[in-house]
Amino acid sequence: MKLLGIAMALLWLLPAPAAAQGVGTVTMLDGPLRVIRGTAVLQGSEGIRLRQGDLIETSDGGFAQLEFSGGAIVALGPSSRMSLLRSGIERKSGDEAVGAELVLLSGWLKGQSGAAAGAYRYESPLLAATTANGTVVFHHGEGECDVFVESGAAAISEVSSGGSGGKPTAAKANQFFSRHAGKAVASFSRPSAGFVEAVPRPFKDTLPSRLAHFTGKPPEPKVQHQVSYSEIQGWLTMPPAWRRGFVERFEPRLKDPEFRKQLETHVGEYPEWEPVLHPEKQAPESPPAAPNSQSPHARV
Repeated sequence: MKLLGIAMALLWLLPAPAAAQGVGTVTMLDGPLRVIRGTAVLQGSEGIRLRQGDLIETSDGGFAQLEFSGGAIVALGPSSRMSLLRSGIERKSGDEAVGAELVLLSGWLKGQSGAAAGAYRYESPLLAATTANGTVVFHHGEGECDVFVESGAAAISEVSSGGSGGKPTAAKANQFFSRHAGKAVASFSRPSAGFVEAVPRPFKDTLPSRLAHFTGKPPEPKVQHQVSYSEIQGWLTMPPAWRRGFVERFEPRLKDPEFRKQLETHVGEYPEWEPVLHPEKQAPESPPAAPNSQSPHARV
């Protein structure tokens, strides 16, 4: 294994710094919750702390409420997958500081935040929404995405196949945006009847904060097993901008023959793994040039 891979594997085993442990907390849970942290699959429970890089998945019929530093509340509906991509993003010149960047790979998400929480950016493979003082409801399915601005204001943008956002459109309360793969986003003055009917029941009310119930030492999540290929396949094939660092993170799992076999079979979908899987195929570095015997500085 490469030294970088070994170093990354060791980092995941070390205690996380306070900043990493303070990203957020699971404050409400209905049904099993799976958290992929490093290369391990953890059993989620109420009160556990979330870390940057966690991949979070609810069960069929499940629900989870996550509360972040600053006061933002994020709910996940049934069969939903979300990546806590980044948190505490620094302000860039001319840009607004972002409290967290969350990626909804599939399912339902409701993000609710006030001005004190800072701006939150919610992304899916088709649409993204950034809000500093508002509530948005996302649904991402196979080849389609809907976003409803429930309250406040948000900036809505299309997302490219690489994971970058397009030019944002200002949106206000009650506006509804829908996009199908390969097509431009469409906006409406109210959500579609199908969307309203399908919204998870807990999403229909304001999300109540329960963070005050979890002021003590957080429970340690139980490690279930090392992640299998099937459990991260969807994450490995999401837009490239969102899977940076995955090679170093999951390289230790190549010791598992079945994991390696499955990765090899589908490597065309994520070419960044090719150098790790087949280092012998990489072009060798050019050898140093031999001294020129005709040079006046050559030894005689």
